[in-house]
Amino acid sequence: MLNVRPQDVVISRPVTDPIDVEQAEAALVEHYPRLVRLAYLVLPPRLGRNRRVLTAHSLAQRSLPRGRTPGVAAGLPLPRRAGGASADPGYAYVRQRVLRQALEAGLPLRRRAWPKRAQLPPLLPQVWGLRLFPRSGGADELALDQRLSALSGPGRAAYVLRGLERMQDPEVVQTLAAAGAADPQAALAEADGVEAPGGVSAAALLGSGEFDPCSLQARPTDLMRRRQHAKAALAATAAVVVCGALLGLPGEGWGPDGAAAPAYARNPAAERALDPSKTVRVAAEVWKRSSRTDFSVWPARGNLTDDNALLRRALAVWARPGPSVQTSATPATPVGPPMGSPHMLFAGDVDRARVVLLYDGLRVVRYAEPRDGAAGAALDFARVDGADAAAANALVVGRTDGNVRYLTAPWVREASVRDLLDPTGTPVALKRTADGVTDPLTSPAQARDCRSWDALELRDDAGPRLMTDLGELAPARLTSGPPSAPRDVSGPEERARWARTACLLPAVRSHGVRTVNSWTYAQQPLPEGNGTAVWLCTRAETWRGTGSRVLAQFQAPSAKRGAPGAIAARAEHSPACGVRDPRVLAGVLWKSRGGNWYVLAAGSGQFTSVTTSGGVEGTARGNLLAVPAKAGVQADLEGRVVSGERVGALR
Repeated sequence: MLNVRPQDVVISRPVTDPIDVEQAEAALVEHYPRLVRLAYLVLPPRLGRNRRVLTAHSLAQRSLPRGRTPGVAAGLPLPRRAGGASADPGYAYVRQRVLRQALEAGLPLRRRAWPKRAQLPPLLPQVWGLRLFPRSGGADELALDQRLSALSGPGRAAYVLRGLERMQDPEVVQTLAAAGAADPQAALAEADGVEAPGGVSAAALLGSGEFDPCSLQARPTDLMRRRQHAKAALAATAAVVVCGALLGLPGEGWGPDGAAAPAYARNPAAERALDPSKTVRVAAEVWKRSSRTDFSVWPARGNLTDDNALLRRALAVWARPGPSVQTSATPATPVGPPMGSPHMLFAGDVDRARVVLLYDGLRVVRYAEPRDGAAGAALDFARVDGADAAAANALVVGRTDGNVRYLTAPWVREASVRDLLDPTGTPVALKRTADGVTDPLTSPAQARDCRSWDALELRDDAGPRLMTDLGELAPARLTSGPPSAPRDVSGPEERARWARTACLLPAVRSHGVRTVNSWTYAQQPLPEGNGTAVWLCTRAETWRGTGSRVLAQFQAPSAKRGAPGAIAARAEHSPACGVRDPRVLAGVLWKSRGGNWYVLAAGSGQFTSVTTSGGVEGTARGNLLAVPAKAGVQADLEGRVVSGERVGALR
């Protein structure tokens, strides 16, 4: 017998009757605040609150049909739950029109294609001399607004339809599809990742004054700038005529600033920072006699270092990237303009792009544009402050078709590729150009599986160093050893440990990671003669100093080469397994080859005893524990260190 719960049934009521203008207008007037709130929440946050308010009102007011028109698509369900919207077909039609326009407003402008009406600033309504924005809410509303701003337009729409319109997932999918969303299921998956902060329901937060574009506050615009604009209006009229004629002349297509947005400020210091002739260029041999060995002593390299037009475009886009520029940044990396004249590290052709690498003391910035002059510039930011010779020995200069190219430091003497999953394998030499750009190698950060893990092995005067691509400009350095003295990976034993750790590195991908240290903190003889297990603590440190991630691994003997270890515990923002607190304790529920279950636990050398409680009771002297247990049992771990302090398990 099939059991069906009433709440699992979605009743779909086809609406096929034509919608009159009067019917749609009545629905619009009755539900105007709700429709404007829906548009405001779905519109892209990059528009700013003032423009989002005016655009939301404009989209709602433009949603009326011009005449008698068919209703919403047959089978499209209407909201009918308590607290949801009206089940009026006229409202469903107007809501669909508002939602479609709000999604179109978030689409990027495309070259050689007419923009959609929703992508342009609204003609009406307009408010001169005032900036309008909703009343400020509390911390929960602000946190929700920040989380929604990270979603795509369809993702925000899915979240709002769930919370504001009280729709179930099948209804959301049909509504988004009718509004023109390309992948409604992906939008639902995005919305699933957003939790309402503070334990408050999504409906309560979305219905707050923070997101009400009908209850507004007003502030004046820049009064001094308005006065200056009034004085310059007459001169600007003549300048527009002259500039219009000049812009009509044939040129390179990119224009002087490439993909940069219109200038928003005229500042002498800012203009000097954007002057290609003021860019700092270090000579080739400076690093050999400098007291510092970091990115500041990299020489300017590449076949386009004298292309001032390319450098001008790169600097202009850095200062004010336009809407067509694809921008990325590692966590907590400021994306503003340069703080002064930056160092040029590289300018040259890489695969199918022109690439410029710049450094301003805090960040490395990569600018790339297609070599054929088409639209599609990219701008990437990464923090690299405090880099030393080990951390400043390579940068990603290009990514194409799942491969990555590096620009190596001038002090790197040899480059090779080593498969981390093959600890006994021999590294393969990696060719480099005279400028230090490597041949392409497979990027593990872009791979869909973990059949191999190509790491970059660079050799300088201090010896070989292992680096790996984690999806950012600066590759992460891989080390082994206790937190007080990490060292570069060397020797068959350390490479064997990393062979079973490499496939866990995606857990710290695109997180601004500087180094990853994997430390064997305990070895434990397994019960029933099942061999010896190894306990490792893997800690990923970030460039920004916060946001570290810690994994405790249990590596039991395995006949499969490179079999990843089991994650026994994980933590974020924890000092455990680091210089400040090198202690770590973790445990697993393990099954022997004989079919018996045990609770196994291990602590670092500071532990004098380990205790398990809850589903399994037991205590062991020293830092190792093995207690018989049953499948699925839950247990709590605690240990005592030399000082007598009790320390809990990593979590």
